[in-house]
Amino acid sequence: MPDNKYTLRRGVETDLPQVLALIQELAVYERAPDAVTNTLAAMRRDGFGPSPIFGFFVLENEAAEILGMALFYTAYSTWKGRMLYLEDLVVTEAARRGGYGKQLFDAVLQEAHATGAKLLKWQVLDWNEPAINFYKKVGAEIETEWLNGKIFM
Repeated sequence: MPDNKYTLRRGVETDLPQVLALIQELAVYERAPDAVTNTLAAMRRDGFGPSPIFGFFVLENEAAEILGMALFYTAYSTWKGRMLYLEDLVVTEAARRGGYGKQLFDAVLQEAHATGAKLLKWQVLDWNEPAINFYKKVGAEIETEWLNGKIFM
């Protein structure tokens, strides 16, 4: 279980450089190191501008180094209503298996409850067994019948 030398808190604008570094670390883990085209400027605009479209939680150590983050946004399900979408949950490789991912996931789950969401949704790669096992352990249903579609703009 995590010790008290770590703090879980809502992310702030000054966290974005470390958060973007975690996103890039995740892209390497997910075998897509060149796929991240997001920028700090875009994240500042989209997370802290006049109409923020995402929020996030961070887990940091005593040296203010961010070891994990969970980024989410509000979405809408025509069947269920308001939902929260967990875009990414990542814990830096050195801090994995310490219970930190669970803390971040629980924070997003609390956010979903607090905002009246009827559903929390996310994606996981079919080969990412550690993540799949983690989500099953917290009681999640892993869908197999839906395929994802996307168009890059």
